[in-house]
Amino acid sequence: MGSVYRALMIGAGGMAGRWLRRFLTPFYDRVQIVGLCDIDPQILNEQGDWLGLPPEARFTEMEPAFEKTEADCCLIAIPPRFHRQAAELAAHRGMHILSEKPIADTWEDCVAVYKAVQSNGVKMEVVQNYRYSPRIQTLKKYLEAGEIGRLNYIVARFAADYRRRGGWGSPFRHEIRHSLLIEGSVHHFDQIRHLSGADCRWIAGWDWNPNHPAFDGECCGLFVAQMTNGVFAQYEGNCLEGGEENNWHDELYRLEGDQGALSVGRDQRVRLYRHTPGEGLTVRELPNVRMERQGHIELFQQFFDWLDGGPTPPTALEDNIKSAAMLFGAIEASETNTVVDVTAKLRGALG
Repeated sequence: MGSVYRALMIGAGGMAGRWLRRFLTPFYDRVQIVGLCDIDPQILNEQGDWLGLPPEARFTEMEPAFEKTEADCCLIAIPPRFHRQAAELAAHRGMHILSEKPIADTWEDCVAVYKAVQSNGVKMEVVQNYRYSPRIQTLKKYLEAGEIGRLNYIVARFAADYRRRGGWGSPFRHEIRHSLLIEGSVHHFDQIRHLSGADCRWIAGWDWNPNHPAFDGECCGLFVAQMTNGVFAQYEGNCLEGGEENNWHDELYRLEGDQGALSVGRDQRVRLYRHTPGEGLTVRELPNVRMERQGHIELFQQFFDWLDGGPTPPTALEDNIKSAAMLFGAIEASETNTVVDVTAKLRGALG
């Protein structure tokens, strides 16, 4: 077994509560929560009592939490607009970082986090848990095995019925600008990068709100992109779905190749399609890859192994900044009604 790491946890309710009571529980022999911070005193004390933390290790503000807590790493599970503050405070104190997606809620803040992490020599992994499910790993396996030949393009669809205000969990998701993209599409853009095996070259399209009262900001989106290996992608996102849903873990992905196609949707079944002269279309259902760990559990395993000297995780900050560039390239494309050069956006920001 590796070292036991002292951690400052930023966030206690919502997703952070799931971290504490579900995702981190297999790792409490590798990590000790020595400080907890949340703006809600009731939630802070409920989780603090559950963890057995003394009152002096509980904080309602970030600055004193970092000043008074000696920790090896920082775990961040709070709304995106606070990610930069938490990550910079952690980096400046030499704490390694595991954070919920996205890196931050603006491109400028993402770049600031990247530079803080790099200049202070700490490690940071971003939670992109949707890579680590049997359905996605199965798509990736058969794609890499050459079952559909050369990949031509990817179609991705996310559709959820959040037409009731508050239906998407935390209220901030219904209040922020670009809610679909920042809170949802960041997963799907990262998945497009993962499945295509390349980064985004350019992206174009729009996000909008058709004057629906459930959201203050943009909650629908249609985008097209090209990746650096020539693969194209088409993305549909909808938080106002009144028909067939492709909600979380039910998203539709279709991979079109020159010798066939792979797809997965709501039924979780990965299918291989081929059309051959004389035989017509054949459809074969593929067995899902077996996984020892999935989602957050796999990512947390990677993080603690990394701290122990293991390999750099696929969603380390150095990689995930490229998913963030695709995300904020999409926002820029919509706002300016232009095609955004994402490669140039990255190069200009990071050098």
